[in-house]
Amino acid sequence: MTISDLDRQIATLKRCELIKESEVKELCHKAKELLMDEGNVQNVFAPVTVVGDIHGQFYDLRELFSVGGDVPHTNYLFVGDFVDRGFYSVETFLLLLALKVRYPDRITLIRGNHESRQITQVYGFYDECLRKYGSVNVWRYCTDIFDYLSLSALIDHSIFAVHGGLSPSIQSSIDQIRKIDRKIEVPHDGAMCDLLWSDPEDIDGWGLSPRGAGYLFGGDIVQEFNQTNNISLICRAHQLVMEGFKHMFDETLVTVWSAPNYCYRCGNVAAILELDEHLNKNFKRFDDAPQGSRGIPAKRAQPEYFL
Repeated sequence: MTISDLDRQIATLKRCELIKESEVKELCHKAKELLMDEGNVQNVFAPVTVVGDIHGQFYDLRELFSVGGDVPHTNYLFVGDFVDRGFYSVETFLLLLALKVRYPDRITLIRGNHESRQITQVYGFYDECLRKYGSVNVWRYCTDIFDYLSLSALIDHSIFAVHGGLSPSIQSSIDQIRKIDRKIEVPHDGAMCDLLWSDPEDIDGWGLSPRGAGYLFGGDIVQEFNQTNNISLICRAHQLVMEGFKHMFDETLVTVWSAPNYCYRCGNVAAILELDEHLNKNFKRFDDAPQGSRGIPAKRAQPEYFL
């Protein structure tokens, strides 16, 4: 795969058009070679722009790039949930993957709870791959890549980025995260599961999560984790925030949500977090893409037995 091949694929995907199945296979192979060398806690250097959940809302991802700048001019950290629920999970994930292969030092992708074989079979990505490519091969190529995505990132050794939150299994130490064998399907419990599923809450200590996976964790847990690891901020996504971002625990944790008008009906704004070379924070809010700039998702043909 040459740079010109990649540039052509990126241009195709930016038009929200599909690349060939054979190209997806080769792209995923190249991406896997890159991701194998990244750590469970991937080091990222500022300036960088942090992006929360995208969920297959391709035209809103294009809107995000128009607000935050294109790769490679802007250095991006995406903290997971690229797929499911939106109409264009295939184009969204493949575009981000192609950008990763083309500009590996300018875009970092870490795993969300939806980067999972089990979850994508329920919330849309599996069906979308089957509908658009006529087989499950592309879904298999992509879900194999999910297993190689980093679990978290550390920005300038000071800001910890993760999709969900913390875990009682990591004993407050980032070094415990580095020891996880991540190249597997997301387990139903344990540290890896918790990092992708947990949520902050105004409680003391740990609590049971209503999601049925991960935990709720309080400000005291965040304080202990940040002090132990010399961290100034935990930056995460995973929860819809109507205003695009939300600080908690005296601004020691922030949730960033980057899918505007989530599921095309929630009416929320989205945000990205720009960090300059001194880690000064600038939140940029944006609305969903104008209706006129959106493609119309292909309607799934009704099976004959329903007609």
